[in-house]
Amino acid sequence: FVLVGFFVMLVLISSDSGGDGGYDGARHARARHPTLGCQAVMQKIKAIEEEMAGTQKNKATEYHLGKLKAKLAVLRSQLISPKKHGSGEKERGFEAGRHGDARVALIGFPSVGKSTFLNNVTETKSRVAAYEFTTLTCIPGVFKYNQAEIQILDLPGIIEGAAHGVGKGKQVIASARTADLIVLFMDAARAEEQKQMLEHELELMGIRLNQHAPDVQINKRTDGRVAFTSTHNLEGFDKKLAKEILADHKIKSAEVLIREKDLTIDQFIDVVSGDIKYIRALFVVNKIDSVSKEKFEKLAKSKDFVVISCNKNWNMDGVKRAIYDALTPIRVYTKRPRTAPDLSDPMVLCNGRHTVADLCRSIHSSLADPNRFYYAKVWGTSAKFKPQRCGLSHVLQDEDVVQIMLRLNAR
Repeated sequence: FVLVGFFVMLVLISSDSGGDGGYDGARHARARHPTLGCQAVMQKIKAIEEEMAGTQKNKATEYHLGKLKAKLAVLRSQLISPKKHGSGEKERGFEAGRHGDARVALIGFPSVGKSTFLNNVTETKSRVAAYEFTTLTCIPGVFKYNQAEIQILDLPGIIEGAAHGVGKGKQVIASARTADLIVLFMDAARAEEQKQMLEHELELMGIRLNQHAPDVQINKRTDGRVAFTSTHNLEGFDKKLAKEILADHKIKSAEVLIREKDLTIDQFIDVVSGDIKYIRALFVVNKIDSVSKEKFEKLAKSKDFVVISCNKNWNMDGVKRAIYDALTPIRVYTKRPRTAPDLSDPMVLCNGRHTVADLCRSIHSSLADPNRFYYAKVWGTSAKFKPQRCGLSHVLQDEDVVQIMLRLNAR
């Protein structure tokens, strides 16, 4: 009886370690190692991309390609914000404290001169060498221009496949999503090729360069239907496909208000996914002294391009000015009651964040609270008379003077 009992126990133990137990073990392994789930997502993305590449683009396949793009957007959003989709920890960028009035991220392939550029325009000393992957972490630096302090992040070089986790690409791109401006740093000999590859990697991770957010508002409802309202003609917009895209994102009932002219399905997918960042970009071409005169002139005349040579220290002032202008900054001076403003120390507001509310938040987030903010007195070109009493939505202009008034009974 003892031998029979011992045999039965062995059978029970072995059965517990297999079958459903094996499945639970795999599930717990995925929970402990979220990258296993990410790898499965990346495999699905690759399969869809291969199917799209093998499908001809014409009217007959337009609907099918739209469905594939919608599925691709869902999977990519899981890579961008995995925690929101229950597939592990969100990808974090390199730790670098925010400093100054604006943040600029340098993105480029290895050995294009990013570290030399950082050393030339800031007082930071980033390691420079004649081999690839000299920079292995984020190195911040700051330069001052026209009373603005601009932080530059020298990020490690990325390679093709960065958005899918190759090298430290996902960390680099996650850091880029926090920037006010992205500088694509390229080698003059391969500028067009590198620009295309870098834009592709950033697009895969939900970054749209030099594009505006489409004016589309989606309000969820409970009546079980999807209704479209537009201020423009929606003749070329496939509403049936749009409804399926909403359904893929678990939106079964909604009112969709479209104010965007000539809205495309790709733009609609971006709006629905909600993880897209629209960031201004500048294209800096280094080693311009190593190419022909014809290529030099072609690159110099290209839109949003700046040509430089870090080794010979050419056009460093020009690239600083281009970065400053791309941030669209305005200088705003604050004053206290019965005192003159300090014109030597302005608040610098960038990237179209030029309202009184933006100014309040740049000083302290609590100042923009309507329960605390009373009104603002504004002197300058944005004011109709001097001073003008304004609210939080008033748009300021360069060199305005602002006095913020708070409620006496504010908590």
